[in-house]
Amino acid sequence: MKVFDHGPVTGRWQLIEGPDNVLELMDTGADGVVGLVRDAGATFLAPIYDELTAVVCTSGTPGSHIGIVSREYRLPCVMGATFPEGEPADGDEVEIDCSGDQGVIRGR
Repeated sequence: MKVFDHGPVTGRWQLIEGPDNVLELMDTGADGVVGLVRDAGATFLAPIYDELTAVVCTSGTPGSHIGIVSREYRLPCVMGATFPEGEPADGDEVEIDCSGDQGVIRGR
């Protein structure tokens, strides 16, 4: 589910599992990163929200914490994402498209 309407963006896919990953991205930069999180209440993203290109979450709804914060930051966000053909690997270039009825994640 998309959180709000937004045109397509592209970036580098990266699983962000917790604060340690956020600290690494604070050192290296999160510009161009499409962050994948599993927990819809992942408050640990706060320090890098303004740098991320998009957020994808495998749980939750647009009313979850990640969805609310993404909307406030105008950061494209897909909630409750599934990957029938397999999840992208860290470093893969992906497109996040929230311009249609549903949020779409495409490999590039």
